[in-house]
Amino acid sequence: MADPTTSPMDECPLFDGDVTKCNTIYGIRKALASLSLIGCVFMITVIWLFKKYELFVQRLILWLTVAAFFGSISKFLESPREDSPVCNFEAWWTQFWDWVTLMWVSCITFNLYWITIWQINTERREIFYHLVTWGVSLLMACLPLIGNHYGPAGAWCWIPAEYPLWRFFMWYGPLFLLIVLMFVVYAYITYKLRRRIRSWQGTYEPEIERSRQLIREEIKPLRAYPFIYLVLSIFPLINRIQNAVAPDNAIFVLYLFHALSSPLVGLVNAIVYGLDPETRSRLSWTQIKLALRSRRAKKLSSKSTPFRTRCLLRTPRPQKSRT
Repeated sequence: MADPTTSPMDECPLFDGDVTKCNTIYGIRKALASLSLIGCVFMITVIWLFKKYELFVQRLILWLTVAAFFGSISKFLESPREDSPVCNFEAWWTQFWDWVTLMWVSCITFNLYWITIWQINTERREIFYHLVTWGVSLLMACLPLIGNHYGPAGAWCWIPAEYPLWRFFMWYGPLFLLIVLMFVVYAYITYKLRRRIRSWQGTYEPEIERSRQLIREEIKPLRAYPFIYLVLSIFPLINRIQNAVAPDNAIFVLYLFHALSSPLVGLVNAIVYGLDPETRSRLSWTQIKLALRSRRAKKLSSKSTPFRTRCLLRTPRPQKSRT
């Protein structure tokens, strides 16, 4: 019986025990996850440094980035070959943060729908987005703990292949439905935007200018992220469908593309975020120094405020009259 702490370098549960293929999968997965972690740190730093979180759309991007960051960490966890508390924790962690990422992408997609189609202010829905995202993710991550449905699942720990219904209802069924729904919504949003922009050509009206401003500030910064997630989810979905159809016949190429695409969410998001003109205009040493000075000045000001308040509130002692 294998030691639960055995390194993936020593044995391979797939591909007829071909250790080289397993090591290739593990190596690619961890290397790309490292790049995604760097990308997520970059995005979080930029959002914090330039106070972009004051805008609702930037907070949506921030929470998606946080989910991608912790999801990337799961790619570094060792995968024990036996069912164990360590393996169960890795499976739970992966399931939870994958769901958080999926839910934030869904929230961003439907937020785009409300902004584009109905042109309404969606900021008041922020609390609702949080309740749905964290609540659904926690539920879907904890349900497989009932009856111990987590364990070794091929190249990493998740729901084992002997529980295909759990795999389907806990992840791939909802994932497939949401991906199809998001593709439809995304295509409809793109169609409506292009049609609206064409109708604006050669005209100037205050209402049209407000709509253009809305597109620049709230739609353009968000529209790339659902598309990125949808594209990067294709190969993992195909691989797991093949696993369900033929659980004893793992295909190396599918696992390879799965390992290539699933850790890339944070990295590709960071590239798109860095290419945004507004973000790029701030990524100069002068702008960074100004932002740091502004934050430092605000911090010093907040520290000195209580002292100044005490001084202002201090009641002066009455002077004794001389006789």
